[in-house]
Amino acid sequence: MGRHVGTISVGIRLPIIKQGDDLTKIVVESVLNAKEDGFDVANRDVIAITESIVARSQGNYATINAIAKDVKQKFSSDTIGVIFPILSRNRFAILLKGIAMGVKKIYLMLSYPSDEVGNALLTYDEVDAKNVNPYSDVLTLKQYRELFGYKKHEFTGVDYVSYYKELIESVGCECEVIFANQAKTILNYTKNVLACDIHTRFRTKRILKENGANIVLGLDDILTSSVDGSGFNQKYGLLGSNKSTEDKVKLFPRDAQDLVLNVQKQILEKTGKHVEVMVYGDGAFKDPQGKIWELADPVVSPFFTEGLIGTPNELKLKYLADNDYKELKGEELRDAIKNAIKAKSGSLVGNMASEGTTPRQLTDLIGSLCDLTSGSGDKGTPVILVKGYFDNYTNE
Repeated sequence: MGRHVGTISVGIRLPIIKQGDDLTKIVVESVLNAKEDGFDVANRDVIAITESIVARSQGNYATINAIAKDVKQKFSSDTIGVIFPILSRNRFAILLKGIAMGVKKIYLMLSYPSDEVGNALLTYDEVDAKNVNPYSDVLTLKQYRELFGYKKHEFTGVDYVSYYKELIESVGCECEVIFANQAKTILNYTKNVLACDIHTRFRTKRILKENGANIVLGLDDILTSSVDGSGFNQKYGLLGSNKSTEDKVKLFPRDAQDLVLNVQKQILEKTGKHVEVMVYGDGAFKDPQGKIWELADPVVSPFFTEGLIGTPNELKLKYLADNDYKELKGEELRDAIKNAIKAKSGSLVGNMASEGTTPRQLTDLIGSLCDLTSGSGDKGTPVILVKGYFDNYTNE
């Protein structure tokens, strides 16, 4: 075997990105500088750029005042239901503050025992122990406290029920908290609803409209255009945003297809190598300890080059070794498997030899790898170079 290494994921250090920076130039130069550390660019390598630095370079920010103004303009009532928010100081709390500034009363309906992405108010065991059915039972705040007391999040140490209620009231907005998992429950309190779920938002909005809601909006409907010069995202609104300061959020990046195409073009011009390029945010994976599903962005990758469309089309080597070639070993087994890989053609969907391979979008798989590599803290590597992802056992 002439090669001993397969896929490599490398964090690329960049300078701190600020609004107006030429991100294409910085990314290309930083990736090419990695040659000094032994990482040269090759054909079909992937350059992945975190969404955060894209939005930062664009200056795609908005204040809570802009959020408040947009909410006030889009709802005809001073009383609204805010339903199914995720439990996050970084992702949602500052949005909630802006929303509360735009109305006079909020019915806050929290899903339980956990939110959409797995942040838990309670455990299922705790719910079962109290003979509560989360699929049908509606709890008031008083009932919730009597049953479960004051529960703090395992990792953050925050009682999100108190935190969200107090945050709403801190800006002079009245708040009533409800616990329910059926979207239409909120219509018993108000017909004007802001659905704050992410991946289930289309179903939630459909159910509300079918059951007599008046105005139904999602986070993806707020700040879809600029308010008083603010940033915006025409497709995702407030979805994918993060806290920037105590009164400002960084929105999900917009209009970055030219960025990925320009990085691809410049790498080709400078090296003669054709790479794929993508912008990525949260990965899509679940933490077995905290039960949190990482993906709080609306998608893993909002912008990517054409070569990243599709899903893997791979054979399962251990299936071949244990079944088709179970009588072979050593070089004979290796050569048989290599020949099987070379002979594959067309889609392998339904082929038992591909059973167990991951049928997910390439951008979701690679984005998850990149998110784990870059982290969300102080590594200083907001660009990831992925080498050999499209290689297989036959590549030397």
